[in-house]
Amino acid sequence: MFGLSPGHLLLLLLIVVLIFGTKKLGNIGGDVASAIKNFRKGLQDDDHSAQPQLKADPEPVSTPASTPPSAGPASAGGSETKRENTP
Repeated sequence: MFGLSPGHLLLLLLIVVLIFGTKKLGNIGGDVASAIKNFRKGLQDDDHSAQPQLKADPEPVSTPASTPPSAGPASAGGSETKRENTP
């Protein structure tokens, strides 16, 4: 349907060189190569830093045993006093 022959590719390359110039294309190529190198370095750094975190066991969460469950914070209605149920 849409095939590019070698002649089409050469014409396309010639147009790109005429638009941007050889000096500008060299700078663009260097910038792209530098970006790819930094991206790969970033991926490797992330892999090395993530591995120790995956192997480490999480610290257990301890709750204080001296606090009874009913002695939590006061409700929004104000302070309530406990009343004993006496007949």
